[in-house]
Amino acid sequence: MNITGSGIKAWAEDDRPREKLLLKGRSALSDAELIAILLRSGTRESSAVELAKQILASTGHRLADLARLQLADFLKFRGVGEAKAITVMAALELGRRRREENVLQQSRIGCSRDVYEAMSGVLSDLDHEEFWVLLLSRSHRLKEKICISRGGIAGTVVDPRLVFKPAIEKLASSIILCHNHPSGNLKPSEQDISLTKRLVQSGAMLDIRVQDHLIYTDSGFFSFADEGMITH
Repeated sequence: MNITGSGIKAWAEDDRPREKLLLKGRSALSDAELIAILLRSGTRESSAVELAKQILASTGHRLADLARLQLADFLKFRGVGEAKAITVMAALELGRRRREENVLQQSRIGCSRDVYEAMSGVLSDLDHEEFWVLLLSRSHRLKEKICISRGGIAGTVVDPRLVFKPAIEKLASSIILCHNHPSGNLKPSEQDISLTKRLVQSGAMLDIRVQDHLIYTDSGFFSFADEGMITH
């Protein structure tokens, strides 16, 4: 196909994002145009671009909120079937995994902000609670991140034995605890405080130091260590 700037206006609107990408590169496309490429087609009333704009508008044009949508949420839009919904969800998941891959390439943990960045790939955009443990080497290199439990919106159950089992098996010198608050509330609950104290004490008996416990939200974090709430 011979692509020229003057020819774009003659193309069907559903084809324009694809041709625009070929002509100007992917960075030239808007969020709606990129999503339209994934949708491939719209309806009789709406083009793929217009349909993509409707979907984005439902999340306030925030890609982070778009990534939280489940299959049923996408299917509410006229013109979005299961195949289209799964395609968009898969693309968003690839983006999340790309962030995760970047973190693993820069895996030395020197401060609470490093922990927050390290966990953004797995905890961002979640609508339920998860509890993770980060295994560190003696030089504070991140050896592995392990999900200990998954729960509901209000909380998740954590078994201390499951927290330290992988640390012992992987010969970790220390660990960092991390869980998310889907509500966005950064204040630790009494249960969070009690659990942290118990795990710090258990780690001391096993000679595995608990360096920090981070509460993760998409807009920020709370560090027990930064607030002087980790005592050994």
